[in-house]
Amino acid sequence: MKRSGYCNEIGTHLIGEQVTVCGWVSSRRDHGGVIFIDLRDRSGLVQVVFNPERQPEVHRQAHGLRNEYVLQVSGLVSRRPPETENPKLATGAIEILVDRLELLNTAQQLPFQLDEEGVGEATRLQYRFLDLRRTEMQRNLQFRHRVMQTVRRTLDESGFLEIETPMLTRSTPEGARDYLVPSRVNPGQFYALPQSPQLFKQLLMIAGYDRYFQIARCFRDEDLRADRQPEFTQIDLEISFVGAEEVMALAESVIAAVFRDALGQGLSLPIARLTYEEAMDRYGLDAPDLRNPLQLIDLTETLRETGFKVFAQAAAMTGSRGERGMIKVLRLPGGAQLTRKQIDEYTEFVGIYGAKGLAWIKLNGPWQEDGWQSPIVKFFSEAEKAAIVAATGAEVGDILFFGADRASIVNESLGRLRVKLGKDLDLLRGAPFSFVWVTEFPLLDWDNESRRHVAVHHPFTAPMVEDRAQLDAPEMEGRFLDRVRSQAYDLVLNGTEIGGGSIRIHDPKLQERMLALLGIEKEEAEEKFGFLLKALDYGAPPHGGLAFGLDRLVAILLGVESIRDVIAFPKTQKAGCPLTQAPSFVDPLQLRELYLRSTHIPK
Repeated sequence: MKRSGYCNEIGTHLIGEQVTVCGWVSSRRDHGGVIFIDLRDRSGLVQVVFNPERQPEVHRQAHGLRNEYVLQVSGLVSRRPPETENPKLATGAIEILVDRLELLNTAQQLPFQLDEEGVGEATRLQYRFLDLRRTEMQRNLQFRHRVMQTVRRTLDESGFLEIETPMLTRSTPEGARDYLVPSRVNPGQFYALPQSPQLFKQLLMIAGYDRYFQIARCFRDEDLRADRQPEFTQIDLEISFVGAEEVMALAESVIAAVFRDALGQGLSLPIARLTYEEAMDRYGLDAPDLRNPLQLIDLTETLRETGFKVFAQAAAMTGSRGERGMIKVLRLPGGAQLTRKQIDEYTEFVGIYGAKGLAWIKLNGPWQEDGWQSPIVKFFSEAEKAAIVAATGAEVGDILFFGADRASIVNESLGRLRVKLGKDLDLLRGAPFSFVWVTEFPLLDWDNESRRHVAVHHPFTAPMVEDRAQLDAPEMEGRFLDRVRSQAYDLVLNGTEIGGGSIRIHDPKLQERMLALLGIEKEEAEEKFGFLLKALDYGAPPHGGLAFGLDRLVAILLGVESIRDVIAFPKTQKAGCPLTQAPSFVDPLQLRELYLRSTHIPK
């Protein structure tokens, strides 16, 4: 069986030649005795024609063909009659006049038609082998392939070595639960599937490999959303003897190559930068979508002495670990037309993020003429109203949404409201793809639940050089630790983080100090990270890196809502596979061989 090429490769340059193609029956049409079949493979469609006058026996065979039967056909490439040409198809100017047909396989009646709209995801995933035949899925996975090959080529040309790191390693939780694998030959002990290659790529830098990359499979046992999977793929890289700017510039060159090769578009470099503090101040979130023109305005000082108690109490608030209270406002131009029902829905929405309410003012007219509509207007002085207008630039016809509480609640709730308003009201403007780097994240954050500091990125992130001394100051043991900035950076695309990284700690003393600040005692640090601490003592170079989320990146570039549509065999939101029925119970004998016993009682 020798094909002449893929279906899409049969063009006008082959007119008059005999060719052989293979594929699936996409559609079948009987026009007065002449049978037309659109034959499909991964490249596209080509029309094949069964004419009773040309090959009566082959034409008789064609009567029994049905959708998704697998064929091999040979015949003469001919130009279509002008009135039947299809300019939408790459092969729309030609057809194949079939001389020989071989039926390679039949197919049962499909549970859904491949061109059917609105097929439920549960059905699509159960019959994923059919779903993957659909044009959209073929396009998505071929695009993903092009992205991966561009990344490999670009990094190879930049002097990187592609090195694989272990899939079976030790458990060193990095913020999510590990997937554990029991060891049969080491009873009672477990491997963990890697959440990332983080420690191994740092070891590679210490080993002198200088520039490493890997398109790595990673595993995290966490609650799932549209942009998360228990197993996912990241483009992982690490470089020695660099600073943050050099890593970001290298990452930009990779993204630019992807835009050029996979999308056929240019990308303006360098990508804009925002510090974490700037992002939180203007947008409330550390992954802002800059296509959305709405911004948050801090009115804490402006309204500190206001007669509205809710605002005054927020402005005076100081948390036990230094988190201050805050008053912010989000101006929505033209928003005075929102109905009370819509405002109530937005009030309910911000409650998801801890807000106790959503104060608002409709600017139906100038404030000097009592044109403001809101239950809270009566609490503001004339000077405060004038100051609000001056700070926000609000005009007649606008609505102002206010948040007043702890800074984290105000930023999160108004930041999420900004995103929702942008989508609900179609406010996104400019180019379809908007990138921004967010830099200088806090090194540490306080976790109220565990009553200790946690690493904002991970425990191996280096502090900003100018903040380094603060980590050793005795007074920093307390509430001000979260003011120390890190050499961390995230790449955000359309409001979604698609990559993140940092300059790493290469000084063993600083690494020990960092672990101590996280509440990891010396004995625990030695048990979990002893191999890294030891390696740092043997000449570790300055190094840093980054990882792109391949699934997220491809999904955004293709404009699909869920990363499940760019993964060949994804899991559901309950981390299951409808196709293979994984996870599943195993034979008790397998458990005994692993020295395990299940305590789960099936319902």
